Amino acid sequence: MTMNLRSSNKILAQAAIILFFFWVVALILLTRPLLNSPQSDVSSDVLQRLSKAVSELESLKVRNQELQWILTNFSHEAQSGKIKEGVVERLRSTLEDKIRLPINFNGLEKKSSGPSKEYEVRRRAIYRGVQENWYFVQQELEKLKKSGRDQSAPEISNLIQEILNSGKEHEIILLNDIQELSNMEDHDAWRSTESRALSDLVQRRLHYLQNPADCSKARKLICNLNKSCGYGCQIHHAAYCFIMAYATKRTLILNSKKWRYHRGGWEKVFLPLSDTCTDPSGLDRSNWPGTNETQVIELPIVDMLSPRPPFLPLAIPRDLSDRMIRLHGDPQVWWIGQFMKYLLRYQPETQKMLDQAKEKMKFESPVVGVHVRRTDKVGTEAAFHSIDEYMLYVADFFDKLEIKEKIKVRRVYLASDDPSVLPEAKKKYPEYEFLGDVSIAKGAAVATRYTDSSLRGILVDIHMLAHSDHLVCTFSSQVCRLAYEIMQTLHPDASSKFKSLDDIYYYGGQGPHQQIAMYSHKAHRPGEISIEVGDVLGIAGNHWDGYSKGTNERTKQSGLYPSFKAVDKYNIIDFPPYSEVAVAA
Repeated sequence: MTMNLRSSNKILAQAAIILFFFWVVALILLTRPLLNSPQSDVSSDVLQRLSKAVSELESLKVRNQELQWILTNFSHEAQSGKIKEGVVERLRSTLEDKIRLPINFNGLEKKSSGPSKEYEVRRRAIYRGVQENWYFVQQELEKLKKSGRDQSAPEISNLIQEILNSGKEHEIILLNDIQELSNMEDHDAWRSTESRALSDLVQRRLHYLQNPADCSKARKLICNLNKSCGYGCQIHHAAYCFIMAYATKRTLILNSKKWRYHRGGWEKVFLPLSDTCTDPSGLDRSNWPGTNETQVIELPIVDMLSPRPPFLPLAIPRDLSDRMIRLHGDPQVWWIGQFMKYLLRYQPETQKMLDQAKEKMKFESPVVGVHVRRTDKVGTEAAFHSIDEYMLYVADFFDKLEIKEKIKVRRVYLASDDPSVLPEAKKKYPEYEFLGDVSIAKGAAVATRYTDSSLRGILVDIHMLAHSDHLVCTFSSQVCRLAYEIMQTLHPDASSKFKSLDDIYYYGGQGPHQQIAMYSHKAHRPGEISIEVGDVLGIAGNHWDGYSKGTNERTKQSGLYPSFKAVDKYNIIDFPPYSEVAVAA
């Protein structure tokens, strides 16, 4: 209250000074002609000018009285504790209405410096810690409940179920409280502002890189798009090429002729990567790595890349790392999302198609995006997951949301390459409204994957999944990971807006993903490993039961360790700083 009052009084004092300054300037402007007029002219019009000046001064006096009343009114509000957010903007608009002049309170509105990096890192760690604790408790209780059933003790199973229900409610409320705490003191406003500023800086750097003044002299990196894999895999291949171009400061030339997803090439679906440089020719040419002087270098797929540079995902640039870590819960994904943001700028026709699809299906918030990957993944790269497993986490999202607001419709956008999933979900969960298109699922089948209708379908699916409020899927799927990456460009921090039923996030061909042990742990169960504070752990995955699997690089032991006892070790690398692109003030 006292701080708000001091701040408000300071604002009012500064505003009064500005008003006095306006009055003085107006007086000078009105009297200057009198002082500068030649003596011969004064005798003829001096009375007329003096009369006009007096009239204007009377008008200013009236306005000054009105302004004094306005300032007094705001002062009373401040002293009574009624001052609210937006007071400066209200004062500005009221004054402008009264004096009919634009007012700029530069410096009056104190720009929020936001929370410290340490605060944000610890806040997100607590949020994840609560989640991991519940994963552990839930898993252990489920084991006990199953044991009770096996021993024909239904009363034990029922009691455990009651504990699970109550525990889940506790978790939901606790996570909501943590989220509410993060919104206090205008921290959300800072996050939004910082997110826009940081993203704008990266996008301007990419635009600078892709639009050299003289294409004939520019150093270039050639990327052939037609990698033999699905859509998500090919987009990730293009993004890998773009990251390599950024790191080597070379303009990316994307060779997409006869692209299997559109014979017309990349530019038929997305905007060109450059407005000034699309010619792949140069004085000399070499395969990767070439030399710094080689004008044109051709890049292989990431699997064949040799030597492997340090800036492959999940590396982040040193010059932006502090801002990224402060802003985002997974800065490695945020960084990749920025390349997706530039790459996936739709042609007007593509954007129109997506807008029409969104309008036709009445895609509205709140909505959970669910991606069920089957066909060629199941049994090879991923396990089978029933629709029931996905819907558990859909229910969790809406249960948490209903603590804060009444939900009229529990809406789900369901994407799959299996046409039977959508009808099954509608039948089993009539209390939900499912959005989706069975024809898209049919087009996603391996036999029909490279057709125009299939391309439209996958574009719609990824767009809707990314624009959902929460994402439930399997990170073993490239489509799921791509939607998650794009989601990061739509929010200041969407790192917690997902639930993966299998893998943690990864990028194909990535460098090592490591964690650092923050707490020691003594192995006491079969399959566990011991860790000490500071140990580097190569993480292989999260089992979503309170434990992660990895290798202790000090002891070389592989096994399980408590997930909450370790945090990601960021691979911070010296990328070019792009000093040619100014940082916005």
